[in-house]
Amino acid sequence: MLMNSADRAAVLRYEPSSFRMVSPGNHVVCAVSGEKIPLEALRYWSVDLQEAYATPEIATKRILGL
Repeated sequence: MLMNSADRAAVLRYEPSSFRMVSPGNHVVCAVSGEKIPLEALRYWSVDLQEAYATPEIATKRILGL
């Protein structure tokens, strides 16, 4: 069975104020919670760790190592 990009996670390159799509998809997975994040809702990520986060609270805890 073929999967289209609407059913799979995108691979992104996170940059300071944007991201670039490396492999197509419609969402990414939060590095901490495992939650699917639709690309249009993606707001929080780490350039250094190259990870996406579902919420600002998760991002803050991860970056501070809490």
